[in-house]
Amino acid sequence: MKRTAILFTAVFLILCLVPGLGMLVLGPSGARANEAAPRAPELFDRGGALNAGVLGDTADYLNESFALRQELITLWARVEALFGESAEDGVVLGGGGWLYYADELADFTGTEPMTERGIFAAARNLALMSEYAGSLGADFVFTVAPNKSSLYPGPIEGYPRSGGASDAARLAAELERQGVKYADLFELFDGLDGTYYFEHDSHWTSRGAAAAADAINAALGVESAYGEGYEYETVPHSGDLFEMLYPSAADPETDDAPRGLGFTQGEGLRPDSITIDTAGSGEGTLLCFRDSFGELLYPFLAESWGAARFSRQAAYDLTAAAELSADAVVIELVERNLSWLYEQPAVFPAPARDIDAGSAEPADGVSMEAGSAAEGYHSVTGVISAEIGVDSPVYIRYNGQSYEALLSPGGFTAMLPGEGGGEYTVLWYNGDGLNAARINITGEG
Repeated sequence: MKRTAILFTAVFLILCLVPGLGMLVLGPSGARANEAAPRAPELFDRGGALNAGVLGDTADYLNESFALRQELITLWARVEALFGESAEDGVVLGGGGWLYYADELADFTGTEPMTERGIFAAARNLALMSEYAGSLGADFVFTVAPNKSSLYPGPIEGYPRSGGASDAARLAAELERQGVKYADLFELFDGLDGTYYFEHDSHWTSRGAAAAADAINAALGVESAYGEGYEYETVPHSGDLFEMLYPSAADPETDDAPRGLGFTQGEGLRPDSITIDTAGSGEGTLLCFRDSFGELLYPFLAESWGAARFSRQAAYDLTAAAELSADAVVIELVERNLSWLYEQPAVFPAPARDIDAGSAEPADGVSMEAGSAAEGYHSVTGVISAEIGVDSPVYIRYNGQSYEALLSPGGFTAMLPGEGGGEYTVLWYNGDGLNAARINITGEG
């Protein structure tokens, strides 16, 4: 009995030493797909002073870098999956090996819908972007990349659902009411046979991206047929969700990658680069704001246009359309991030409006500050705590001219001409009519 206890203790101690000593042989473990590589601890900071937190930094580094960390994480995830549980909070296990991004669940179940004001604000901001693009002679199209669970819900049908209209459907209806051109990819994929999203990834496949590109081009009056009859080859694909869950395992899934696309781009650029400028075989210039779904989408659009810029900026800088003399502006955004349309204000001059401010009722409940912007402009950002109508725009009167502002959570933002400072009047509607709050800002913006 004593000998067994000694053997067990020895084995336990050896196993405990393996992760640490293994770093001397194998080196530090790499970062997982959703992690940043940890920094090695430093005894001195950049100023040459002793780093008082070196012990804590060392503990964090060892915790994230010990040998065989990814293998042990993968093993534990496999064990958890046997019991139908996900070892990663960001990943939901579906039937048949399907994986889903956890951030989609709120949309799928309908438990956290956007407010009516949020839907109006998102649509109104897009309408202002469309108006600005039109003022430059550019066509404008907005499109939503559907969540995987919206198109292929079978493997996770067990989650309760509210039964109400989705945020994407509500936004599409409001966009139609406000006259914003919308490429409906939900309708597109519903009409296609087969599966156009990966089982182990949160995104569409290359064939799905090709079909989406055809739909976007069609909305812009450009002919393409990447989704039908184009040449593809099968290549390995490692899904983002699979890598999060099983970081040391090889994903068996594949993708059909396009062959023969002849567009060119700058050296060193990657599909996830913030800005990608391309030259293709088509005509005209495209400015496209995209998210991670654009990594497989952009090659098809790049091929279809003579020149294109693809941007992953969180705030859409539409002034680039003027810089590029763009013929078209496209915004692609995944369904689960629709609130970004009013949480991340776009950048372009606020449009002038003819508003009779003399009939407005004086009101309080507005705070505002000014900041810098492009040359010849300044920015203003404010919050309205007073009552505001669900479908009310917000206007700012400055130097004798009224402008319509972009809407943000509880407030507004706008890019106005001039250096800033002085008196502003903020105007909005509630149930009693037009309200006006006067604000003075000292100094330049």
